[in-house]
Amino acid sequence: MAQPAPATRQALLDAAERLMLAHGVGATTVDQICDAASVTKGACFHYFASKDALAQATLERFCRRSGERYQAAPFNAKRDPLARLHGYIDFTIAQVTDPFRDGCLVGVFSQELAESHPPFRRQCDQAFTGWAAELTTMLDAVKRHYAPRARIDTRSLAEHFLAVFEGALILAKARHDVAPVKAQLRHFQRYVDSLFPRTHP
Repeated sequence: MAQPAPATRQALLDAAERLMLAHGVGATTVDQICDAASVTKGACFHYFASKDALAQATLERFCRRSGERYQAAPFNAKRDPLARLHGYIDFTIAQVTDPFRDGCLVGVFSQELAESHPPFRRQCDQAFTGWAAELTTMLDAVKRHYAPRARIDTRSLAEHFLAVFEGALILAKARHDVAPVKAQLRHFQRYVDSLFPRTHP
């Protein structure tokens, strides 16, 4: 008997990510995921023993793909560290063109499952910690170049960006409009410019 093709697994992950971003984890059922992926339940459980296993794999893939997009983004080629940070913010804004499809799965899981599912809470914490660490490295470079003597907590500033972005995504969903993402990240951008004054590139 032929085994389900590997493409089946990807279709399930695609459908799970799309539905969980739009409707949340709890409101998304295995039946809905299978229907959206045009996959039978038997094929689904061939790859994932439970909905939790599918959710975990979906979150892991979301984090990995997000990291890969940022690593390959054009802003990384900018030599000036503040220009690179501006590019990072611009790139983040450009990623969100739909308030439901382009949300953050880490934020969705954190809001819904942090208390009821400790393993997911730890997974989300690790994702946010890694994200903040990467941004801190970028901010450290800006600080060394533009304000080496300033007492600026770059790690806290990185977490501030995360809080602004995740909050802006919530506003975008409530308003069914991505405008809050652009507006709030531009506020963050201006705040950073006030900490590290220079002529905008």
